[in-house]
Amino acid sequence: MSVQLKGITWGHSRGFTSIVGVTQRYAELHPGFDITWHKRSLTEFESKPIDQLAAEYDLLIIDHPWAGFAAAHNVLLPLDEWLDADYMADQRANSVGQSCASYDFDGFQSALAIDAASPVAVWRPDRLSADAVPSTFDEVLELAKQGVVAFAGTPQYLLMDFIGLCNTAGGRLFAPGEEHVVDRATGVRVLEDMRRLARLCDPAVFEWSTIELHERLAKSDTLSYCPWVYGYVNYSRRGYAEHALKAGNVPAYAGRLVTGVLGGTGLAISAGTRHPREAADFVAYAASGEVQRTLFADNGGQPGHRAAWLDEECNRTTLDFFADTLETLDASYMRPRYSGYLTFQDNAGGFIQDFVRGDGAAEAVLDQLDALYVRSREQ
Repeated sequence: MSVQLKGITWGHSRGFTSIVGVTQRYAELHPGFDITWHKRSLTEFESKPIDQLAAEYDLLIIDHPWAGFAAAHNVLLPLDEWLDADYMADQRANSVGQSCASYDFDGFQSALAIDAASPVAVWRPDRLSADAVPSTFDEVLELAKQGVVAFAGTPQYLLMDFIGLCNTAGGRLFAPGEEHVVDRATGVRVLEDMRRLARLCDPAVFEWSTIELHERLAKSDTLSYCPWVYGYVNYSRRGYAEHALKAGNVPAYAGRLVTGVLGGTGLAISAGTRHPREAADFVAYAASGEVQRTLFADNGGQPGHRAAWLDEECNRTTLDFFADTLETLDASYMRPRYSGYLTFQDNAGGFIQDFVRGDGAAEAVLDQLDALYVRSREQ
């Protein structure tokens, strides 16, 4: 029987060539099976409702904040009912940080983590020696005074920075039963520190997404360092960019390694697919440790399975990207995943950006965030 499926992923080498490469080999091993992969922008990936995508595609690459929505609306298959118990145990045991658990909402496993990410430090090794890489936030500020530091300053990523830094500083974040995103003292401290850094950087950073940050850093004649940005292993591979980038653990803030906000992607199956068994078999193949550390990684992926992060060859070809950032990934913070959370995430960053690039009061920003948070919980 011929099985032709449709899949949707995101339009970067990390998200597209990786899954296409795996699909090609799987199709060679299973004649009559194939998946046509479509791609969308990173912005669409982070915000377009998955119920709309599940109505059109059999397989979906999704972001874990959709886990609560998926569990509440039955738009995706519960993968632990379609995959072997021993296989699922391996996925959980070999998760990078909380990547696997991030797609499990109240016992509903909406996806498997095929990609793991969180903010890491990135720099130009041709311009910044290892002993000059900042290890604390104060050292970041000192380096920034030289005009060589940048960050991804679009609203979405400033929100992630804010959440991660608040958690690092011991803030009470998204506490059950409370109507505050974070306690006032922590929120004010973090916002003001974010503005301190921003005032030492080129205002152009407020137009840069994570991908744009990597592209700029890789070809810049002046920039050499970013303290935290969602890592892209591709830029540590030879030939991918004008200058290779080195990645490492984030600097310390408030005396602790920064607990950046967990990112990455998961592979999910639409509840409406006509071929659930075949789709589940492919998911099991694509997310397996062996495929993740070989085909998936070799085709530009940033695997979700721990086997790849510990693999000697994966590290040899990426300037030790995986080994040198694993501590940061394991310490990352998992965002809320309640059904209305994306309403908060899609709108909160603008308030933070306005503050960081302007002269407003931090308390006013926290008021705006709290009001938005309360509305999102009511959805």
